[in-house]
Amino acid sequence: MKLLNINHITKIVFVVGLFFCSKDLKAQENEDIDFWNRVHFGGGLGVGIGSNYTNIALAPSVIYDFNQYISAGIALQGSYVRDKNFYESYMYGPSLIVLGNPIPQIQLSAELEQLRVNVNYDDDLDFPNDNFWNTALFLGAGYRTNNVTIGVRYNVLHDSDRNVYSDALMPFVRVYF
Repeated sequence: MKLLNINHITKIVFVVGLFFCSKDLKAQENEDIDFWNRVHFGGGLGVGIGSNYTNIALAPSVIYDFNQYISAGIALQGSYVRDKNFYESYMYGPSLIVLGNPIPQIQLSAELEQLRVNVNYDDDLDFPNDNFWNTALFLGAGYRTNNVTIGVRYNVLHDSDRNVYSDALMPFVRVYF
């Protein structure tokens, strides 16, 4: 399967950005307030430190509620992983997310993620450094209460030979304010 390149991702982020910024400048004040009441910020933060191992991840995101059933937004992700005397890795990129809430307690999701992966192996090892794009399309479901959703998502594009995720099935906790 052909991976998305940076030009495609840039165009997607630009179009989504235009959508969020395309507010009529002559809008009434109450319409502006209504717009911002529909915008929610969230994301994830992860830190894992162990014996000769470090994993730090940051993933801010923003969504817009079109109505009580459908929301969509964008996210950025960046992470750093180091396994001393083995490798060091940087991953970064955008994602698009659509959330559906058929009932208030159930949240369905589709998320398209494009990550740039840079892996630098220790000089003492005889492995070539690796740089590639990783595309993931996650379909998920979760239990939602207030602004927190706990669930599981499945990467339908998972390729066990060339993927940053060891498994196609992943749990998640999603929080928006």
